Amino acid sequence: QVQLAESGGGLVQTGGSLRLSCAASGIVYNTYTMGWFRQAPGNQRELVALISYAGSTDYADPVKDRFTISRDNAKNTVLLQMNSLKPEDTAVYYCIVRRSDRDFWGQGTQVTVSS
Repeated sequence: QVQLAESGGGLVQTGGSLRLSCAASGIVYNTYTMGWFRQAPGNQRELVALISYAGSTDYADPVKDRFTISRDNAKNTVLLQMNSLKPEDTAVYYCIVRRSDRDFWGQGTQVTVSS
């Protein structure tokens, strides 16, 4: 059974930094794309960043040049380094593993950026 465990969320002031981590378990030969989505109150869940097994990345425009996604394939872990945080980054952040037949989601971790 695939499980994703996120950590690293919290409260930070505008301009601050946080690093999110997601550890995947129950996956054999994890060659899948991993990444992060977020959902703010009243909004739909939206893409933040994705990273392929080979390391190719894709970022949403609002986070480009501020967020960096990386992964450790040996540890089945994906990281999201978030710098220069803004109040509009406030949301629940969800880790995702995209397998060919379905997506797997974590429980989410709250990120709150105060102005």
